[in-house]
Amino acid sequence: MGGDHDHGAGALRAGARHQRRLAISFVLIGVFFVVEAVGGILTNSLALLSDAGHMLTDVVGLGMALAAIQLASRHARRADAGQHTFGLYRLEILAAFVNSLLLFGVAVYVLFEAVRRLTGEPEVLGLPMLVVATLGLAVNVVAFLLLREGAEESINVEGAYLEVLADTLGSVGVIVAAVLLEVFGWAWVDPVVGAGIGLWILPRTWRLGSQAVRILLQAAPPEVDLAALSASLGALPGVVGVHDLHVWTLTSDMENASVHLVVEVGADSHGVLDQARALLHDEYAIAHATLQVEPADHQGCDEISW
Repeated sequence: MGGDHDHGAGALRAGARHQRRLAISFVLIGVFFVVEAVGGILTNSLALLSDAGHMLTDVVGLGMALAAIQLASRHARRADAGQHTFGLYRLEILAAFVNSLLLFGVAVYVLFEAVRRLTGEPEVLGLPMLVVATLGLAVNVVAFLLLREGAEESINVEGAYLEVLADTLGSVGVIVAAVLLEVFGWAWVDPVVGAGIGLWILPRTWRLGSQAVRILLQAAPPEVDLAALSASLGALPGVVGVHDLHVWTLTSDMENASVHLVVEVGADSHGVLDQARALLHDEYAIAHATLQVEPADHQGCDEISW
């Protein structure tokens, strides 16, 4: 249906609005990953190495997030979309999914190594471990504050935010382990804290990954009741039937819908279209909708076999 309304993506997407903060966090964490990895090797600390491994996934995740945002924004500015009729916004979700896989791998490795170390007596240098962990905590707190606002708007930024949050708590755990190791000589504290970090990562990784998979499979957002939405559209004046209703998420903060509305012969199609768009926008926060209005005496549109 025509009209003077604009479906263009003039505004920056949720992730792009926080690109600068993502970039600053990427640089900070990237530099300190090297410091923490070297520190973990020199001190022989599994807790420090696990935190460094998690920090590596932060670096990769932030890098992919930035790349996805750059590509999507650059593509959105092009007049010719080519084969990518929805742009490259979905790259943000792919980045979040790959990020969750990396996190899962790190968590499994840390748990395996913790079990192995609990059966031995590894020599860990407590004081250097404490210094490195304290510096890591400071870096993570800065990144945490930078990403907190964006995590409420973008699944991509949320993935990076969750990793930084886990790193922040992980650094606290490493500091506690270093203090106990230095004061009491408890070597077992190091692998236990490392395992604790791994266990803390796993459920958050599952949540992020399942959310990304749900979007990639184009499932309806969990907060949208499709039966209620279909009933609401069917109750609009002049509408006598609703079919081929689809609701999906393209990327963070970008819900889409398409639906066929069967109307009475002679009904005001423009009025039905406007009411349906207002219903989707106001009650379901779906700003982009493709609506096909069909007169009741039209045949064929409901005969699609899939």
